[in-house]
Amino acid sequence: MLVTGVVVDFDERRGDGWLDDGDQRWYFHCVGIADGSRRIENGALAVGVRTVGHLGRDEVTDVRAGD
Repeated sequence: MLVTGVVVDFDERRGDGWLDDGDQRWYFHCVGIADGSRRIENGALAVGVRTVGHLGRDEVTDVRAGD
């Protein structure tokens, strides 16, 4: 399932953040950023794929900054 939203919190030091789709916040980790940069700006529009992550929790991977 694709998730589209805004990066509302990304902590470069920890390497993780949250994507808000308007209904829910989705966790993502920097290794899940598609371009390999391991960073994305707060406030960026982004799209990713909802997956089951570590410990069985929902998270977003293949995160890509959008227009």
